[in-house]
Amino acid sequence: MAVSIKRMSRHLLANRARVRKAFPGEALARIEAAIKASEAHHGGQLRVVVEGALDGRPLIAGQSARARALDLFAQLRVWDTEQNSGVLIYLLLADRDVEIVADRGIDAKVGTERWRSVCAVMETEFRNGHFEEGVLAGLQCITAELAAHFPPREPRRNELPDPPVVL
Repeated sequence: MAVSIKRMSRHLLANRARVRKAFPGEALARIEAAIKASEAHHGGQLRVVVEGALDGRPLIAGQSARARALDLFAQLRVWDTEQNSGVLIYLLLADRDVEIVADRGIDAKVGTERWRSVCAVMETEFRNGHFEEGVLAGLQCITAELAAHFPPREPRRNELPDPPVVL
């Protein structure tokens, strides 16, 4: 799949300053706190990744946000949780695209349509420039799903780091 000139331009203009504007340090701290609070209510493990834009080979090859999210799911070892309960929320700001990748233990219970509806809620907020609010709304929806399907187990173990990853 070749990349369009329009998409390439969006990605070339999406620099670190734009990412910091959308997600300043205080917003990232609040998202981290929301992840910690969420994980107290279920047995899932959450990771949030914010990427301003693709560059180099992935951009020229036309890599989709979904394909990038799957790569990061593996690289960040979100799949490597005891209950197969990892969930990655991936934001590609240049495309205003959100992808949720859930480990097989969760995905089998929640399903693709529900994940798409959570992404739609987040993308609506992003289109209005409400980036932090979009992530927090998505985390609320995901928390409800995880609490219903993966109640917390004792002893609780935080298997994945809580701070959002900014690329």
